[in-house]
Amino acid sequence: MPMMRRMGRPGLVGMAARTAVVAGTATAVSGSMQRNQQAKAEQQYEAQQYEAQQQQAAMQQAAAEAVAQQQAAAAPPPAAAPAGGGSDVIAQLQQLADLKAQGILSDEEFAAAKAKLLG
Repeated sequence: MPMMRRMGRPGLVGMAARTAVVAGTATAVSGSMQRNQQAKAEQQYEAQQYEAQQQQAAMQQAAAEAVAQQQAAAAPPPAAAPAGGGSDVIAQLQQLADLKAQGILSDEEFAAAKAKLLG
C-alpha cells in the first residue's frame, strides 16, 4: 500500500518548522537593524569629535596669533647701532630677519629698518 500524504493543515512538526523559520528571520532582521543603528551612531559621534577638534585647533591658532600680535605691539623698535659696532649690527640684522620670518615685520618694514642700520 503506497504511503498517503495528508492534505490540509500542517502537523505539529510542520508548524514547529515554520515557527522556527519565522523566528530565525525575525532575529536576523532585528540584529541587522541594531548593527546599522549602532554604526550610524558611531559615525555621528566620530563626526562630532572631528568637528570639536577642528574648533579647538582654530581657537588655539587664534589665541597664538593674538599673543603674537600683542608681543609685536609691545616690542620696542630696534635701536640704532653705534658707529663702528660691527657685531652689534649683525646681531640686530639677525633680529630683524627673525621678526620678518615670524611675520611680525612686513617686507617694507624690514627693508626700512635694515637701511637704517646699515646707512
